Amino acid sequence: MDWQELTKLTQGQPVAVERVRLVDTGVVIEGDFELPQLAQLSVEDQVFVTAFVRSHGSIKEMERTFGVSYPTIKNRLNRIAGSLEFVDTDPAPSRAEVLQRLKRGDITAADAIRELDALP
Repeated sequence: MDWQELTKLTQGQPVAVERVRLVDTGVVIEGDFELPQLAQLSVEDQVFVTAFVRSHGSIKEMERTFGVSYPTIKNRLNRIAGSLEFVDTDPAPSRAEVLQRLKRGDITAADAIRELDALP
């Protein structure tokens, strides 16, 4: 089954993945996994985002591809962006991580104190 068929079957309902198999190794991982945000978009929005990325963010090219106006492209982008949460790609380290780095000698005690004081 491909992703478009799966997306149509779920009809926008939340999906929990409970089993994942690594194709090359056959290793199976079981648990409760949430789909990435982009995979939770409708098929149409996934195609739209893919086209946007492939066009390197060119709204003019998107206008030509979809045969719609600039405001239509912007409105759709804004709607999709509004449905996505920001993902912090550089989260602050946990207390345990700071202490582990200190223990390994990767940072000084002064650096560790500074980092720990900055944590919420």
